[in-house]
Amino acid sequence: MQSTSMTRRRLLGAGAALGGAVVLGSVAQGTARATPRVPADGAWPDELILPEGFHPAGIGIGPAPYAYFGSLLGGAIYRVALATGRGKVINQGGGEGHFAVGLQVDDRQRVFVAGGWGRTVTVMDGVTGRVIRTYEVGNADTFVDHLVVTPRMVWCTDSFSGQLFGLPLGPGGRLPAPHEVVTLPLRGEWVQGPSDGLSATGISTTPDGRSLLVVNIHADGGSLFRVDPATGTARKVDLGGVTLPTTNGILLRGRTLYAPRKSDLAVFHLDPTGFGAHLVKTVADPRFDTPCAAAVHTGRLYLPNSRFPLPPEPGTPYNAVALSLPL
Repeated sequence: MQSTSMTRRRLLGAGAALGGAVVLGSVAQGTARATPRVPADGAWPDELILPEGFHPAGIGIGPAPYAYFGSLLGGAIYRVALATGRGKVINQGGGEGHFAVGLQVDDRQRVFVAGGWGRTVTVMDGVTGRVIRTYEVGNADTFVDHLVVTPRMVWCTDSFSGQLFGLPLGPGGRLPAPHEVVTLPLRGEWVQGPSDGLSATGISTTPDGRSLLVVNIHADGGSLFRVDPATGTARKVDLGGVTLPTTNGILLRGRTLYAPRKSDLAVFHLDPTGFGAHLVKTVADPRFDTPCAAAVHTGRLYLPNSRFPLPPEPGTPYNAVALSLPL
């Protein structure tokens, strides 16, 4: 693991790359700032209130009606019931020097957590928060950012080292042994940014499921690349001139790709192979405050607000908002 001074310097660099500042320290992560209001008509709430000072960077929702959020300040995991908005911390994380960035939930209600500068991918029980297994990956420059779960592999981005990590899943979703974890260097048209700035962030599959889509916020003002998972060969996706300068987590549903940006949500329609896409619409919402990822459940799209460049403090409020689909 890295020294505290190196962790501080690199996380500050990551914050700068996102157009914000990151303040490190111990943050109490207990209850949310207010009791969620459930609409009188029985509809699910359109705001999920997170603990004060939590500082989310991702969201995961599986088949059950619960959303999971991780904290950049200490790595705690917060679980929220979508029907009521009520939640609790199910894992306190490891404190200073630990991070929870992107999250994904599989159909067994296991939560996969990208550990940022901690160089880890952690698998937790989504009900109890118990750690099932932790994998240490990469090198001294690794920042494990976002993940995507496929039937045979869990893929993770490394924002500072131009590579992906893969956790092969065996029969019944069996987790791999540590030596089975795959490191896939990115090649071809991939452009890696400077050592103090993010490159690879969000990740998903292509609509046909054969390849991967990876956001590179450095290349040409923010681009999307199609990556061959067998070779690591990357080819830039034609987005029709649209850029993704602050996009972190992305979400694919069918052939629709949702890409949150600093103050809006870009919605693309992709061809089946993922080589090309066109912008369908740009969604603006007054509740957006640097949305950083997206997840969907029962016709609703949920986006956490990272609030960059607002420096996180113990009393800083955080939330996630819901939009009805189709947009």
